Amino acid sequence: MLRAGLGRRSCLCGGGLWRSPRPAAASGSASPRCPGALSGASASPRNGGGARGEGAPPAGASNVKPLDAVKILDLTRVLAGPFATMILGDLGAEVIKVERPGAGDDTRAWGPPFAGTESVYFLSVNRNKKSIAINMKDSKGAKLIRELAAVSDVFVENYIPGKLAEMGLGYEDIKKIAPHIVYCSITGYGQTGPMVQRGGYDSIAAAVSGLMHITGHEDGEPVRPGVAMTDLATGLYTYGAIMAGLLQRHKTGKGLHIDCNLLSSQAFKTKDGYIVVGAGNDQQFVTVCKILNLPEVSKDSRYRTNTLRVQNRKELIDILSTRFSEKATIEWLQLFEGSGVPYGPINNMQQVFSDPQVLHNGLVMEMNHPTAGKIAVPGPGVRYSEFAVSHPKPPPLVGQHTVEILKGMLGYEDDAIEELLHTGAVAQHEVR
Repeated sequence: MLRAGLGRRSCLCGGGLWRSPRPAAASGSASPRCPGALSGASASPRNGGGARGEGAPPAGASNVKPLDAVKILDLTRVLAGPFATMILGDLGAEVIKVERPGAGDDTRAWGPPFAGTESVYFLSVNRNKKSIAINMKDSKGAKLIRELAAVSDVFVENYIPGKLAEMGLGYEDIKKIAPHIVYCSITGYGQTGPMVQRGGYDSIAAAVSGLMHITGHEDGEPVRPGVAMTDLATGLYTYGAIMAGLLQRHKTGKGLHIDCNLLSSQAFKTKDGYIVVGAGNDQQFVTVCKILNLPEVSKDSRYRTNTLRVQNRKELIDILSTRFSEKATIEWLQLFEGSGVPYGPINNMQQVFSDPQVLHNGLVMEMNHPTAGKIAVPGPGVRYSEFAVSHPKPPPLVGQHTVEILKGMLGYEDDAIEELLHTGAVAQHEVR
């Protein structure tokens, strides 16, 4: 079905499916970007037009990748965003990674381990990319970003909401010069809501979402998964959402804004619970020490850089743990508010589903199930500017839609369906 659908609308020139900034032409008319190609039924694989039937590649296209000629402007750092754009690069997209001059992506300094002088962490999620060093705080640098966006298909960023808008690089700004752009934002908590200005790292999301609460021994302390599961899951969500955004643009001729959120760090026991705090760079570590009133720690030569902090981790954790145990969780949350350092409490499941940000983001969806009654389930972790994922249908009962599908999709008559039901070839669940 997907192959046929793409065959009806795609063409093999000028970037084809992904690059067209306008809707496909009406059935039977010439494509505005491929004068010789027809859209609609005349280009269906089933009648020989347009894309080849049964997925046969055109001559000389044995190494064509699905995202060839698609340009990705990648302003993301650390893991979730780079992981998503790496996958897009694997599929043939040209990924332009924008980094700050000098230091570059934060993870270039994360280690050990290192491969020579290069961070293994950084190397693991940044293949198939080109890097351009731009100071976006400089007006000339911001202008370069806008020029790159105008000739790109996808714009991906993971800044705190509002930061890029201050530089004239927010979605509304880019949309004016590149109405075709698929603009994807990855944040800790989304674009709006009570926690929108907080930064987010994997373990913060693992804590707030309840993942750490349900990991480990039942009566033991919360356990952080050994792999950055929420970052990787968000990266996969982002990759899928961008692919959906490109398809949506092909259908409508318009770009859109995609909002993906997580909803390097350490969990600390407080007087009455736990808190997770992330210091992803040296400046954030200094801020943490200031909030904890430990200025001597930030000045200690053993903890000046991330590498040194890893080497002296045990001693450092002991110092920080002692200080965190002196106050209740809510007190620490109030002190970290507005600091720019990612943080969050470790929530249990009841706290997760009553969390103001979780409710604001629509991450809990309610629906009426035919047998279970009113139920609440986790909702999608992605938002789209041009359409809403709403009015969810409840999970079906076994065979609930058998007759409907046989009639609607296969065109079976009532007597044929009755015969199938009678012989047991199919079954229909009767909803009471």
